[in-house]
Amino acid sequence: MRNEGGALFESRGISRSMLICSRAFAASTLFAILSVWLYRFIYLFFPSLLTNTPNDNRSHNHALAWIGMFAVEVWFGLYWLLTQAARWKPIYRRTFKDNLSYRDEKELPGVDIFVCTADPTIEPPLMVIKTVLSVMAYDYPSEKLSVYLSDDGGSDITFYALKLASAFAQHWIPYCKKFKVQQPCPAAYFNTSAPPPAGSEDWASIRELYEEMKNRIESVTELGGISEELRLEDNEFTQWKSFSSPRDHDTILHILIGVSTSREVKDIDGCTLPNLIYLAREKRPQHPHNYKAGAMNSLIRVSENMSNGRIILNVDCDMYSNSSQSVKDALCFFMDEEKGNEIAYVQFPQNYENVTENDVYANYMRTISDVDFHGLDGLGGPLYVGTGCFHRRDTLCGRVFSKDQTKSDYWNKGNNHRYLEETSYELEERLKDLASCTFEKNTQWGNEMGLKYGCPVEDVITGLSIKCNGWKSVYYNPERKGFLGVAPTSLYPTLVQHKRWSEGDVQILLSKYSPASYGFGRINPGLIMGYCVYLLWAPSSLPTLYYCIIPSLHLLSGIHLFPQISSPWFIPFAYIIFSAYAYSLAEFLWTGGTLLGWWNDQRIWLYKRTSSYFFALVDTIFSLLKYSNAAFTITSKISDQDAYRRYQQDIMDFETPSPLITILVTIAMLNLFCLAGLVKQLLVDYSRTIETMAVQIILCSFLVLINLPLYEAIFLRKDKGKVPSSVTVKSVSLALLACTFFTNLN
Repeated sequence: MRNEGGALFESRGISRSMLICSRAFAASTLFAILSVWLYRFIYLFFPSLLTNTPNDNRSHNHALAWIGMFAVEVWFGLYWLLTQAARWKPIYRRTFKDNLSYRDEKELPGVDIFVCTADPTIEPPLMVIKTVLSVMAYDYPSEKLSVYLSDDGGSDITFYALKLASAFAQHWIPYCKKFKVQQPCPAAYFNTSAPPPAGSEDWASIRELYEEMKNRIESVTELGGISEELRLEDNEFTQWKSFSSPRDHDTILHILIGVSTSREVKDIDGCTLPNLIYLAREKRPQHPHNYKAGAMNSLIRVSENMSNGRIILNVDCDMYSNSSQSVKDALCFFMDEEKGNEIAYVQFPQNYENVTENDVYANYMRTISDVDFHGLDGLGGPLYVGTGCFHRRDTLCGRVFSKDQTKSDYWNKGNNHRYLEETSYELEERLKDLASCTFEKNTQWGNEMGLKYGCPVEDVITGLSIKCNGWKSVYYNPERKGFLGVAPTSLYPTLVQHKRWSEGDVQILLSKYSPASYGFGRINPGLIMGYCVYLLWAPSSLPTLYYCIIPSLHLLSGIHLFPQISSPWFIPFAYIIFSAYAYSLAEFLWTGGTLLGWWNDQRIWLYKRTSSYFFALVDTIFSLLKYSNAAFTITSKISDQDAYRRYQQDIMDFETPSPLITILVTIAMLNLFCLAGLVKQLLVDYSRTIETMAVQIILCSFLVLINLPLYEAIFLRKDKGKVPSSVTVKSVSLALLACTFFTNLN
């Protein structure tokens, strides 16, 4: 698309009418929240001022429960205020790639692409290769592309797969150029695309080559190692002689294509191929390796001495490129004459190829991807989420923004020659030290340079630090998704993934990088609020748990915690309940979701808050008290066929006996028991119970209704995805104990 004005991108907000409606809703909700706070305050301190309020049950326990409700509702209200920052000024972007080609084709910068993998067992080599091939086949000058694979698992199988991929790329890349393939990932291309009208023979031939490569990789993966015959055939595997374990080995650096004159490789048409480099940094048990942040920093140093691309794209190994135009899309922001000079990174959303229509585990995170991040874009830019992100190289190394920097000065830096004169062996040996365990000792790497250390979500801290250095970021969410990954296909890995994210977020909140202090005066106050929404995920688990348990237990004992229906104070409570869910549903449907998808989203929101976020908070507290250390957990990207079949049918999987599942079952059973106990009260005094306990009945009924798949997995299902018997026994016992104890207490 061409823009006659010469700009490389444009930004637009939502329509004025939608903005007015959104702000009117926010104002009315704020008034209702203040009314709820006022009601709680008057009831606790000046109860005589209230009318139509029962005066019974004013015990010590009852007063404590009301104080707790007041505190919880204050928290919810303040948290809601934080979420409104991302809805104040949303921005939507569009690029004009034709203008980029017209003006800057000869001056396009070098792009270094970092693909990170850590464990060949849960991140299969074939998955890694899909991603590598997809980014090698971008519609971009091949001599300006360099792809680096960081293998923190140090797997010779992954290296073997990469060698096969480098040979396949000699056929795949010219095929993509010849037929202008928009889907650069071969696996996805062959699954979703028909042969081109004038190239069916080429299509069949390239597919046969892909299947051959795929079968060879899968065969070696199933064997669990490289055969001795293959090792003898290829002396490149000699670098694994020092390999003791994934956490104890020398640096393994190998140039497969390009960089060195001795590794110049052409495709079948005689054209240049992108550089391709494999790196497994040195690891020793006595040295901290800082997980993905350490791997990224090693790649930054090694690549600077090889290709030194001005732009760095980093992608996770399970997040293949879905568009051949993504590099050009990103450069439209960086190279824009008017605004590009202040942009540090361009963040694409995390999308998934295996998300079902109703997204049973809410993996798409629709509200975050299609609402929140657009809002943060209007406040200075979204968070850096660790994958699908294009960076200026020097901003990753701590450079402070300066208005004096010119575009030509920056893009013209870097190596002027495609190939270095050293042999590949000489270059590999010279640069291995950059990826050693001791290189960073007494340096600023991990602090002032590179990605930050000391937190499971190093990407969020790094992005915040970049913004505090004066830079802005851009969120680009194109119609054709830039990157597609593999989402968890059962409940347990979904909860584990969110536990890791929220644990890292709360650690940021408690660190020197807390946005409220570190970002104060440096970034937009609204952006600080936007960051805090995510950093407060873990602490929000406590008020959520309180609201899921205490009102239901009081319902069982016939003790009211909300105003009765005839009271005017009932109106703000009813308005908040109705309007919050109506607005959430409208927002979800507006962004392309389904009604059932929204209902699943509400369920997973509840599950994450009462399990993942709660255990993240507990683990963080234990870590601060030196009782345990936070561990980096990689989410498995594979599942068995039965689990995947259930996932495709939107059937939830509860099969893992974990405390994360146990707490969900316990809360669900507790609310079921409380709702069953309500029947007795309705039989004794129906009108009074409805009058005084309406809100608690609605809340408890909602919690039971949203847990219907869980009850089915406890009582009805016979497949492997049912709740384990051990979890059921434990949870039912805990729920009955809580109900019995509370009833006797009151």
